[in-house]
Amino acid sequence: MHYLTLLYNWSVVLLFSEGGEHKGSLLTVNPGLIIWTIIIFVLLLFLLKKIAWKPLLTALHTREQSIKDAIESAEKLKADSEKMIEENKKAMASANAESMKILNEAREAAEKVKDEIVQKANEQAKQILEQSKRDIQTEKESALSELRSEVADLAIKTAEKVIKENLDETKQKKIVNDFLNQIPSSN
Repeated sequence: MHYLTLLYNWSVVLLFSEGGEHKGSLLTVNPGLIIWTIIIFVLLLFLLKKIAWKPLLTALHTREQSIKDAIESAEKLKADSEKMIEENKKAMASANAESMKILNEAREAAEKVKDEIVQKANEQAKQILEQSKRDIQTEKESALSELRSEVADLAIKTAEKVIKENLDETKQKKIVNDFLNQIPSSN
C-alpha cells in the first residue's frame, strides 16, 4: 500500500512539472496525463493482482463454499426433517390404529365379562328359585304330613266319641261339621 502512495505522489509531481507555460482547461486532452494514468492503472492492477487479488479471491471462494455448504446442509436438514415428520405421521397413525385395536379388544373383553356375569347371575337366580321351590315343596309336604297326623288324631277322637255316645242323626251331623271346621282350608 505504501508503494501505491509513493507512485501516486510521483505521478502528480511529474504531471505538474511538465512546464508551467501551458495551462489547459479540464476538457483539454493532455497525452502525458493519459499515458501516466494508464501506466499507474496497469501498475495498480499488477500490484493488486500480486498483493490483494489472491487473498480476495480466496476469501470469496471460501465464503462461496461456506454458503454452498450451508445451503446443502440446510437442504439436507430440511429433507431429514421432512423424513422425520413423515415417520412421525406414520408412527402416530400406527399408534392410533394400535390404540383403536386395544380399545376394541377391551370392549370385547368387557362385553364377554358382562355376558359371563349376567349368565352366572341368571344361573344363580335359577338355582335360588329351584332351591326355593324345593324348600316350599318340603315345607308343604311337612305341613301336609302334620295335617294328616292331626286329621288322623281327630278322626280317632271322633270315632271314640261316636262309640262312647249313642249317636242320633243330629249329633252325627254336628260331629261331622265340627270335624270339618277344625280342618284348615288347603288354599
